[in-house]
Amino acid sequence: MADDEPLQRILYVEDEPDIRAVARIALETVGGFQLLVCGSGQEALAAAPAFAPDLILLDVMMPGLDGPSTLAALRALPAFENTPIVFMTAKVQAHELVRYRQMGALDVIPKPFDPMTLAATVRGIWATRRG
Repeated sequence: MADDEPLQRILYVEDEPDIRAVARIALETVGGFQLLVCGSGQEALAAAPAFAPDLILLDVMMPGLDGPSTLAALRALPAFENTPIVFMTAKVQAHELVRYRQMGALDVIPKPFDPMTLAATVRGIWATRRG
């Protein structure tokens, strides 16, 4: 993907149904993105290849395969070696942010997020992904 291509396809992985519903409205209706929502890391690993997302938004704390484990599993797939991945989490202490970036996350969106600004936040992160 070229650096100047607009963000269109987002894979959003979140285990909480209420948060998924709010994020869907924020990203699809407000942001105009094409969104695929998955309720677990395992579901995301199964769905990601066919969806081919430009960006992945990943909850950190999920039962089963958590966010960091899902990130590692996605990175092991050649198609997702360089796909930007952003964690969404309430755990945003300085040492946690450093750890997420060391894992390969592009950025972190703190929870709770503002549904009215989430799309703009994601676009801002997308715009800075190359430098």
